[in-house]
Amino acid sequence: MQWDPWTGCYKISDGCTNCYYYGPYSKRCGQNEVLKTKDFYKPVETVYMPRKKITKYKMESGKTVNTCFTTDFFLPEADEWRIEAWDIIKRRPDLNFFFITKRIDRFKVSLPNDWGEGYDNVTIGCTVENQELADYRLPLFLSYPIKHRIIVCGPILGEINLTPYLQGIEHVSTSGETGRDARVCDYNWILDIREQCIKAGVPFQFRSTGSLFRKDDVLYKINPKMQHRTAKEIDINISY
Repeated sequence: MQWDPWTGCYKISDGCTNCYYYGPYSKRCGQNEVLKTKDFYKPVETVYMPRKKITKYKMESGKTVNTCFTTDFFLPEADEWRIEAWDIIKRRPDLNFFFITKRIDRFKVSLPNDWGEGYDNVTIGCTVENQELADYRLPLFLSYPIKHRIIVCGPILGEINLTPYLQGIEHVSTSGETGRDARVCDYNWILDIREQCIKAGVPFQFRSTGSLFRKDDVLYKINPKMQHRTAKEIDINISY
């Protein structure tokens, strides 16, 4: 399931340069204005079933809701909307809301008063694309009261040492960059992060090769439709 309470975004760091939603060659090029969507109340919308004479939520209980995958949950333009979005999330404890962000430094803005140590039904992924941003974002990420955290290294643009930041992390995902001007994803960077995760006992996923994938000193150009499949076929994911 997907829920985009607002749409629109803009560059904040190097990993945004070739964004597949808002980058220079994306189909959504130019749609950078942040707007509230018609789906804002989607998780709490109901439907009446006359045969059973019951009213039920349109979003089925027990599902994971991919939230703000076409934008960023912590955009400053959405600060007022986010107050109500948090309330919607609270009203559906039977759903797991999952979102990733490059703006984890804005986590506390518009945070609900009853957040406490975090909502059980919220999983937050902090995105890092290089060492500089890992060293800036991840200490903040780990300092906040969040029940479920994952690290997303995507698009990965170089070697990243995550070892100091893996305690309390539930999962690490890695992926290359997609697009006409995509930068290279080196398989050695992926393997290095995988080894870090093994030592820390953290589940690991190689999610996508990206468009340019270097493995064994050979540079491959991977069709967008094959990038996830190729990563899966390499078969280096780890579950615990």
